[in-house]
Amino acid sequence: MDIAHFLFGVFGNATALFLFLAPTITFRRIVRRKSTEQFSGIPYVMTLLNCLLSAWYGLPFVSKNNILVSTINGTGSAIEIIYVLIFLLFAPKKEKAKIFGLFMLVLTVFAAVVLVSLLAFHGNARKIFCGFAATIFSIIMYASPLSIMRMVIKTKSVEFMPFFLSLFVFLCGTSWFVFGLLGRDPFVAVPNGFGCGLGTMQLILYFIYHKKGEPEKPSAANGSVEMGQEKPLEGTKMAKGNGALVEQV
Repeated sequence: MDIAHFLFGVFGNATALFLFLAPTITFRRIVRRKSTEQFSGIPYVMTLLNCLLSAWYGLPFVSKNNILVSTINGTGSAIEIIYVLIFLLFAPKKEKAKIFGLFMLVLTVFAAVVLVSLLAFHGNARKIFCGFAATIFSIIMYASPLSIMRMVIKTKSVEFMPFFLSLFVFLCGTSWFVFGLLGRDPFVAVPNGFGCGLGTMQLILYFIYHKKGEPEKPSAANGSVEMGQEKPLEGTKMAKGNGALVEQV
């Protein structure tokens, strides 16, 4: 079981890294055009918070046998910080102020969780406190594609839900779900079980609608491999708290 636990953790690291790197297409465009255009920076800031909390939870003095959770989320934190800094560099003044304020809030929340967990909790109580914090934001991150899934059903088009990104959402959620089950860790299994189910729904929608004739493209289309990065059209709401969160295209 220990070998299987390790192997699923390694596979989870690989698939999660793909998801973290998917927005590089968007950011190459931002750097090339020296403008954030209609892209939203909120998903990257919220995903950063999720990564920071998950990386902290995976440390040995918080939870045992979860170091692979820390490695990928530590890497994800570094990647998301780079995304946020690039966004701040090229965002218009009003958007820059909003994202910078949110960025500071995220760092404050993370610092508060760290301090409280170190000073007020010990042993299993520390694990439970940090686990709940990480789980909440992991679920929010996985829930972010709900808006794009609604658009797929409404337009009968998978234009904004690329197959490979949906596939890796499924593979990432599944691998970490099994990792959590093998490690008997509900704080890893529960949010990733949700991600596994959501990835399955995305793949089902893709196979239902991928051969349908595509309707007129919304004006926000960008052709990116990343899902849901542009701000939603007027009259719609972003389904997140993450992406995050990681909004999907």
